[in-house]
Amino acid sequence: MTPDDLKYTVEHEWLRTPGEQPGSVRVGITDYAQDALGDIVYVSLPEVGTTLTAGSACGELESTKSVSDVYAPVGGEVVARNEALDATPELVNSDPYGDGWLFEIVAADASELDQLLDAAGYQAQIGS
Repeated sequence: MTPDDLKYTVEHEWLRTPGEQPGSVRVGITDYAQDALGDIVYVSLPEVGTTLTAGSACGELESTKSVSDVYAPVGGEVVARNEALDATPELVNSDPYGDGWLFEIVAADASELDQLLDAAGYQAQIGS
């Protein structure tokens, strides 16, 4: 399942516009990524107020199989993080496009969003 209303990165993150915070986009990982990782047991996210650079590692997802970096899809300031994942990291597996979101960021350069993949482009990348 690849929702049509989201943007995607080659690192398997999704972005939903708008986020809950003013001017923000919400970020999570795709269903494809959570399936490949397996059962997620720990999530490390950037702190609110952190400035990220597009493409930089900004967090980690630890599963029973491995540890995977989370990358900033765009540069900007983190304005929210999903605190529910501290107690229930498995939300990333059970609801990757809903309650399993990771963080929200206000893009420093909104044109970076235009460089991301649409659903069809992402599906072509993962071969589905």
